[in-house]
Amino acid sequence: MHRRHFLLHTGPAFGSLALGALLPQWLPSALGNPLAPKTGHHPAKARRVIFLFMNGGPSHHETFDYRPELAKAAASTPRLLAPGVAFRPAGQSGLMISEAFPELARHADDLCILNGMKIDTNGHHQAVVRLHTGNERFVRPSMGSWVVYGLGSEADDLPGFVTISPIADLGGAGNYGSAFLPASYQGTRIAGSGAGSVPHLSNARLSTADQRAQLDHIGRSNQRLAERFPGNPAFDGVIQSYEMAFKMQTSIPETFDLAAEPESVRALYGIGDGVTDGFGSQCLMARRLAERGVRFIQLTSNGWDHHMNVAQGVRDRAAANDKPIAGLLADLKQRDLLKDTLVVWGGEFGRGAHEDNAGGRGHNGSGFTFWMAGGGVKGGYVHGSKDDLGAESVEGILNFADLHATILHLLGLDHERLSYRYAGRNFRLTDTEGVVAQEILA
Repeated sequence: MHRRHFLLHTGPAFGSLALGALLPQWLPSALGNPLAPKTGHHPAKARRVIFLFMNGGPSHHETFDYRPELAKAAASTPRLLAPGVAFRPAGQSGLMISEAFPELARHADDLCILNGMKIDTNGHHQAVVRLHTGNERFVRPSMGSWVVYGLGSEADDLPGFVTISPIADLGGAGNYGSAFLPASYQGTRIAGSGAGSVPHLSNARLSTADQRAQLDHIGRSNQRLAERFPGNPAFDGVIQSYEMAFKMQTSIPETFDLAAEPESVRALYGIGDGVTDGFGSQCLMARRLAERGVRFIQLTSNGWDHHMNVAQGVRDRAAANDKPIAGLLADLKQRDLLKDTLVVWGGEFGRGAHEDNAGGRGHNGSGFTFWMAGGGVKGGYVHGSKDDLGAESVEGILNFADLHATILHLLGLDHERLSYRYAGRNFRLTDTEGVVAQEILA
């Protein structure tokens, strides 16, 4: 067994990236490549997801939920805070969209606005973890991990799940981890824009040819051990994690070389325009990952927790990502990718109708807004509504289990059948809840 111990720890010769792809604890040999594309439970509308996570809880009052009744009530009721940003009808559908999003408003007819979102907590940590994993009380696989577990990936030389600039707190790595699912399905963290955001991508000690020879040697050795110790699938995981790490040394620089894009495309995303450069780069990276077959891609925009001056806060945040998101939708559409790419926008909760501090709004899980585009949802459509003050969802109510069930359904997965046996019971992303929002399906 000493030889086995040596083989399982020769990863540093490939750089830390190889060790960073944690080895699966359980991986049936019959599966071969755990990331190979799989058939869903029913015909899919979407083939991939791009999740735009707005960390902090964006105010629906100043973004996508038009509530003129709140403005009227605020004129005569102390502490009610009128919407601080005007709304205008957009597109042929006439969706009411905040003036903070003039570029996104051009895509109103592609948006499916979910105004009935609801969660039973106002705490950032609980809401963020539940949004990402379905359960804030226990460590559970992330939504992206469940998707890749169910469908595999269409990318041969990239991970199936990539998260760009994820938050380090409020659940941290657990928000893109695989928990008890095989580690092949966990998210790969990219710290920022460009290949330089992936540490230890190159090997300073060995040439590509030498690495290939070493990898082949370790693979043959592990295969011999697998034959000597049947029923231990960890060997497949070792081989596959090293192979992916080796491929990524080439695929990551190629995929994240944004300079290879025409200037017109970079301008579409606002790259090089100062305030939009950062999120614009993330959005263009997402499109490049999507067209290369990555199944689940998450981007994060921070700074949406506006307890003070919510109107200016929303304007500032929208200025940084309105053009990039609109550019992403336009680029996906012109490449014929939007029809089978589900774009999801939202945060962990919304904001209240009452003033918190100096023109700000407090946390509000009772009613908030998400939107989706592409991937089989109705465009130019509003689902659900809140009370007159926009404080509580009253129609078309969707909790995060419903949201997850709907996303999985659009991908061709039945949330009640997508399960994993662990610790003596079957687990699923939606646990014992979840109803698909049939009304939003195109």
